[in-house]
Amino acid sequence: MIALIQRVGEAAVHVDGERVGAIGAGLLALVAVEPGDDEARTQRMAERLLGYRVFDDGQGRMNLSVADTGGGLLLVSQFTLAADTRSGMRPGFSTAAPPELAEPVFNRLVAVCRQNHAPGVETGRFGAHMVISLVNDGPVTFLLKA
Repeated sequence: MIALIQRVGEAAVHVDGERVGAIGAGLLALVAVEPGDDEARTQRMAERLLGYRVFDDGQGRMNLSVADTGGGLLLVSQFTLAADTRSGMRPGFSTAAPPELAEPVFNRLVAVCRQNHAPGVETGRFGAHMVISLVNDGPVTFLLKA
């Protein structure tokens, strides 16, 4: 499982002109499910998303997590993160889990995050063409793997 996280002042996801998810200050996480991702990896990614320290403490150091700050978490499925880009001029997607396997894993990640982060977890819509808007804070962007 791969997640590209960005610290944001706000972020929103629209599908067909309808806003389906939005947060204020917090994390936007673009998530790719890979073949073999299981409950253990899902739990580990949820822990990392909620506990990764990317927010400033009073001293200007990144010592606080989204759980510490009570910020929002916007989870968006994005299989292209798992693309094989090592050769050629076109990505290969055999390294991403097929939708019928990826969707239940992604939904489980959402459920675990919601269970452990009461302030709010929002999502996009799995498999849809989504338009994402965000105000990147920093910019602060990290690639997490579980």
